[in-house]
Amino acid sequence: MTLVRVLGMADFLPAFETMLLNEGGYKLTDIAGDRGGQTYAGIAFKSNPSWPGWIYIDRGDTPPASLVRAFYKEEFWDRLCCDDIENESIARSLFDFGVNAGWKTSAKLAQIVVGLTPDGKIGPKSLAELNHADPAMFKMGFTLAKIARYRDIVQRDRTQGKFLLGWINRALKESV
Repeated sequence: MTLVRVLGMADFLPAFETMLLNEGGYKLTDIAGDRGGQTYAGIAFKSNPSWPGWIYIDRGDTPPASLVRAFYKEEFWDRLCCDDIENESIARSLFDFGVNAGWKTSAKLAQIVVGLTPDGKIGPKSLAELNHADPAMFKMGFTLAKIARYRDIVQRDRTQGKFLLGWINRALKESV
């Protein structure tokens, strides 16, 4: 299979590599208080119990990197229509936050930032607005919206406060 890159459209692989670093790489974790529970390469078991990589982990093996890439491409990049976003930095920001907070949440915040009524689905109107947005202005507004969301999570559930600084640092890192 040959991958053809369309000029002017976002590229999954560099976005994936950056996101994977943000998620801690190809590691198995089980952090106390993390609502996702056991996690491999950022893939939470509680949210994704049927991901085929868990079979490898249950056997004590390492899942193939291709399974991880395919998961993120299908479950986040494609659902956020990032292939159709012309600006690389907007697509990367939308994707990374989608992985961190859920693709619907990422879509809704992006829609609010570009002045649309949020429905959590990136369709033709959302794509048109995202592709027309000034990238620097979008990322600034999107970063502020992400930080406000993290603040709200911690205000509702103080046990999540231990993650707040990491979430804010991730949001700020993606804003540059």
